Amino acid sequence: MALFVKNLQTVDGLISNLYKGISVEEMTKKVTEVMEQQGYQVINNQFGNLILEKGSRIKRLLLGAFVTYFKFSVTMAPGVDNELTVNIFQQSSGMSGGLIGINQVKTELARLNFVFANI
Repeated sequence: MALFVKNLQTVDGLISNLYKGISVEEMTKKVTEVMEQQGYQVINNQFGNLILEKGSRIKRLLLGAFVTYFKFSVTMAPGVDNELTVNIFQQSSGMSGGLIGINQVKTELARLNFVFANI
């Protein structure tokens, strides 16, 4: 059953998607499961708010673009008619990896857009 309805907004560093027929708790579980399969460490800070991290920040600072490091935050806001808005925010710019690192983060955000559209 497809829960994804549509992409509300995609701008530099932000993806906003609309889902229907799922609660915040269920979406939190789904996102955690899918992102752990993608190699992310999922940190559940608060109700409906997640931090996704992949790689090592320290190694990225030391070795630059040779090391993978991504950090994103996910917020969930329930709406009317059993709808749920999920926002994915870029938390690391990739600057520690130079221009290559910046492009890596942009490419990963685009990939996450596809991953979240298939939830």
